[in-house]
Amino acid sequence: MQKRISFRKVDEVQDFPRLYQWMHKEHVIPYWNLNIPEKAYQAHLKKALDDQHQTLYIGYIDDKPMSYWEAYWVQEDVIENYYPFDTYDQGIHLLIGEEEFLGKGMALPLLRAMVQFQFLNQKTRKIVAEPDIRNEKMVHVFKKCGFEPVKPIQLPDKTGLLMYCQRQLFESRWSYGTANIFT
Repeated sequence: MQKRISFRKVDEVQDFPRLYQWMHKEHVIPYWNLNIPEKAYQAHLKKALDDQHQTLYIGYIDDKPMSYWEAYWVQEDVIENYYPFDTYDQGIHLLIGEEEFLGKGMALPLLRAMVQFQFLNQKTRKIVAEPDIRNEKMVHVFKKCGFEPVKPIQLPDKTGLLMYCQRQLFESRWSYGTANIFT
């Protein structure tokens, strides 16, 4: 059965309760470290939404909100200090918040859809990711999508694995659909 993937921008008021709940899920805590008090997370979310170098999204399968995404420009992000970036390089962070979608093979099509969206900017040649090096499942999903491991990096909040997804490899691996999946 075909599932519809869609994304919409995070709304601070509407999405705060859901995101706060997801950040306190056992499968999210080790990799996001945002299982903080409500007021502290509210301040964190507001700061993230006000940050002009990134856009936050809620991901859906059919009409069910189930994932959180941070799509960002490498320039002005901490990751710019870890490799010789191009002005139009973009990056991605994600989590699947709803347990019913874990282990169901949804991460790859979701990631592929978001990377496809990021490559709609014709000047972007590379998407980067830096999943927690301990998160072997997500590293595997990034590889399947077309990301190649570059090197481990010590970030302020984790040891990440810097990974690149080059436009040419991505486009040779995946065809672009015509459906509008972003709202």
